[in-house]
Amino acid sequence: MSNPEYQQRKAFFDQLLTIYGRKPVLEALQDSAMQIYKLHLADSNKDDGIIRDIKKIAQQRNINIEFHDRKALSRISKNGKQDQGVAADLQLSGYQPSTVISKDMLSSGKQRYIALDRITNPQNMGMIIRSVAASGIDGIILPRRGGAPLTALVIKASAGTLFRAPLFYCENLAKELARMQADGAQICGLSSHAKHSVFENPVSTSQIYILGNETDGVSNDIERLCDTMLKIPMHNGVESLNVAVTAALIAFLGR
Repeated sequence: MSNPEYQQRKAFFDQLLTIYGRKPVLEALQDSAMQIYKLHLADSNKDDGIIRDIKKIAQQRNINIEFHDRKALSRISKNGKQDQGVAADLQLSGYQPSTVISKDMLSSGKQRYIALDRITNPQNMGMIIRSVAASGIDGIILPRRGGAPLTALVIKASAGTLFRAPLFYCENLAKELARMQADGAQICGLSSHAKHSVFENPVSTSQIYILGNETDGVSNDIERLCDTMLKIPMHNGVESLNVAVTAALIAFLGR
């Protein structure tokens, strides 16, 4: 296989998200807006009730169905204890490697992204994705490890916008932020203890806003990279906002 063909296939499979469990898969099948590449079923499933409904809808939508023994299915779902003999591969057309965010794009001074540093709550992740999809900000940068995986819980919390939001994945967030910083982006960490407000940061460069873990905030290695730390000013003794609310404010900032 030639290199362009390999890269094309790799890009396609990198966009696949596997969900599992009978109810999450059934709900995905019932949503015609969701692009489903393949349905995986354990061959030991009884052909009744919800399994019958899942197969029927998949056949109506001409979705490829593959049958596996339980061991093979658990390798696909990566959660044999909870997959209930059902998994599905969903295609995220907006899910791309962060390397597509080029130096030319960043040096334009017009790009704005939110990067997530160890956001672990699926509800928060889904709500952040929904805000980004609605706002028109250029996208979310997600490390593949260390945060909430893109599961059915995230899909539900995002109200389906996971399939429309611009998502950019990376293997190592610190390294990717350093690369973007070198390419002309300003790296802005969010912290309730910061001296400067997000409303007082007029710059002409592209910006990447870092939202940290729900408990610990931005990690030390990421904070050391930041060009500036910013806060959302609080009143009436309120210490801070939920990270998903913060993301929504940032996403619509300056729009």
